[in-house]
Amino acid sequence: MSTPSNQIFHSTSTLTFKDRWDHITARLGWQRTNRHRVDPGLYAIGNPNPQSPVFVTANYTLSFDAVRSALKGMDAYILVLNTKGINVWCAAGKGSFGTFELARRIEQTELAKVVSHRVLILPQLGASGVSAHEVKKQTGFLVKYGTVRAEDIPDYMKTGEATPKMRQVRFDLQDRMVLVPVELVNLFLPLIAAGIIFYFLGGWLGVGATAATVWGVPILFFLLFPWIPTRDFSTKGFLVGLVLALPFAISTFLRHNSSIWFGLLKALPFILTMPAVGGFISLNFTGSSPVASRTGVKKEIFSYIPVMAWLAGISLVMFLTSAILTWIGVLHV
Repeated sequence: MSTPSNQIFHSTSTLTFKDRWDHITARLGWQRTNRHRVDPGLYAIGNPNPQSPVFVTANYTLSFDAVRSALKGMDAYILVLNTKGINVWCAAGKGSFGTFELARRIEQTELAKVVSHRVLILPQLGASGVSAHEVKKQTGFLVKYGTVRAEDIPDYMKTGEATPKMRQVRFDLQDRMVLVPVELVNLFLPLIAAGIIFYFLGGWLGVGATAATVWGVPILFFLLFPWIPTRDFSTKGFLVGLVLALPFAISTFLRHNSSIWFGLLKALPFILTMPAVGGFISLNFTGSSPVASRTGVKKEIFSYIPVMAWLAGISLVMFLTSAILTWIGVLHV
């Protein structure tokens, strides 16, 4: 399909194996910045006519696929903005899903010649980047904000209004756990480096503690997020790290209980290090959550990063001290 000067791409509401594989690799962070994109422009779903609705989304494949799969059985247009492969919410915050790009894309696709109405349906989470009155002033198109989730589009279209539930940003178990794979992949190389270091400081038990912290914290943090009894991300991660540290600390202390002070010297580094690292890892999750704010994140950084650094530094000194004492004892024997 084409306008007098521009092509209209045709797509479907059916996701193929290739599409789903793209989603998996995106969730794993594979070539995240340049692979998971569709070309910006105007797409036709089904057999739209001049009265068909126009939905607006980002050119991140997961965003585009979520919208088009929700339009199954409908005839509609999707106007895809160039957000550089970033999802709607993040792109709105960064400005690429914004007023200028929307107005430019309307002009470039000659949308006014394709449809007879002047209404655009935008995702609610794109509202922070778009000035509706400026879009109206520059293009003549009225911006309407639809639902948070693309899956609610069919129900929204029945009435033309979004219910409070459709406008609610949820962070349920599925939303949380789908974030885990990319976090584990991102932490893989730090895990290897830390594992090697702690092998020389604490043997295979140190390696086990490293793996439990680096991979265990993301899983348990997202799994137990609503029930961890603190508000801040850092303290939530600290508590998760503390729980994970207890088996390592207790088993180490019991193995060296002939000298209570030496046992404590061996065990306490686990109690100090694993919660500190757990808090640091969890602080990184603020960008993956809809419940964090910019001011809250800044407050956590200034409040907890120094504490984490002190705990990690003290535990490192204790690890080195216990390693030296053990080495001297072996030489003495």
